[in-house]
Amino acid sequence: MKKNNPTEQFTLFPTDTELKDFKEDSIFEGIELVSFRELVPEISDTGYLTHAIYAYPAKFIPQIVRYAINTYTKEGDWIVDPFAGSGTVGVEAYLCKRNAVLLDLNLLLNHIMPLKVYRGKEILSEASLSKLLADMQESNEQFTPAWSNVDYWYAPEILEVLSQYWGFINRTDGGIYAAIIKAALLKASKRFSYTEDRTPKLARSKRKLNAIEALLKENWREQLDEMVQNLSLKTLRDLNDFVVYTRQHHAEDLGQIEFHGGVDSSDVAVPRVCDTLITSPPYLQAQEYIRSTKMDLFWLGHTEAEVQALSRLEIPYRKADRVIQTRTLNKVRETLTRDDLRKRLDSYFCHTVNALENSMNQLKPNAAACIFVGNPRIDGITVEIWRILVEYFTERGWTFEKVYEDRIKTRKLFGARKNKNPDGMKSEFLLILRKNAIDQTAAPPRGSLPQDTESLAPAPKTSPDSDAS
Repeated sequence: MKKNNPTEQFTLFPTDTELKDFKEDSIFEGIELVSFRELVPEISDTGYLTHAIYAYPAKFIPQIVRYAINTYTKEGDWIVDPFAGSGTVGVEAYLCKRNAVLLDLNLLLNHIMPLKVYRGKEILSEASLSKLLADMQESNEQFTPAWSNVDYWYAPEILEVLSQYWGFINRTDGGIYAAIIKAALLKASKRFSYTEDRTPKLARSKRKLNAIEALLKENWREQLDEMVQNLSLKTLRDLNDFVVYTRQHHAEDLGQIEFHGGVDSSDVAVPRVCDTLITSPPYLQAQEYIRSTKMDLFWLGHTEAEVQALSRLEIPYRKADRVIQTRTLNKVRETLTRDDLRKRLDSYFCHTVNALENSMNQLKPNAAACIFVGNPRIDGITVEIWRILVEYFTERGWTFEKVYEDRIKTRKLFGARKNKNPDGMKSEFLLILRKNAIDQTAAPPRGSLPQDTESLAPAPKTSPDSDAS
């Protein structure tokens, strides 16, 4: 029965009913209702330019980032994002002549950013891309992911062809064209697997098993080649639009984008003092980004040991090393009747606050911290994340400035996952905190960044076709 299933009781999305016991009269009640899509009309498509090249769960929409950049930064400023995800902050910072430091637990960031922030100055050739695709289809190279369960996720004949394509593309010196094909192959490798390609997490389903069985009776390889070709051409054209846009709007080289994937942002040193923080932490109901993208990571050459090590650092699979105390959070904690949910709550706020605090301590005095969150529910109780963050940081010398509420009009929900709250989350909130001129108490020293992390410095003088992965 459902009451004996702790995982299902940990509610994925808020319901229509909101518990009013946690609505307190306070100075924090001045919520400004906005629509970021209306406030930033110059961005009409959330996937414009390079934003849609990679699939990624719970993406930060660019209109919110652009609004925060326009309102709280100036040209040349450094922005830090400790939950960089698919790199939306980095792309928008680059387009707006800002610099950015991006941190994320997911190694995929290191593959995403060189392609999404392409530094080349010349229009890419469709003929060169087509030749590389043709060579790939004729290749006899082989690459099998270092993944013990790979056979579980693929029909043998499809796995053989994908291994051939990945074998070629992982070994070729095809530069930017190889990077484009890799991005297309990632989407095709999921589409032609047994996992549900309409949901973020890996989930082998009867529907998908039947779909692949039917596909194998058709011209499936022709369909696979067509998908890879179409996706590759679309990405190439998006990159060309990116080149044209930056040439038209920026006479000089743009800013630097530093990116560090595969690091715990709660426990590494932010490499420089920054002017603003713009980030969207994972929500209580959306934490398993490594598990959602591990198929991609394996095809890109990462090992099972690497992926498992990072997965163990994801919430809720790590224990809290301290208990965050605030008025609102304590009320939620006291109301929960199950110890496992209290532990999950404590884990979430411990590691989320650790990461935020680590980056926010590297901000200059008077800098703004722009934090985009939702209000999920746990065991039927609304958890006002923005309010808890306000309470925590104002007790440590930060000033609460504003909170914007953006009502969600459309959201892609996944009925196949037996979502207990099919209507989804109703609103999301952009919280603005201001660092006081007198520095807060410094956080304890954090570890250093790995030496092999990458950055996108000012445009290179060498060929723009350097390998983007």
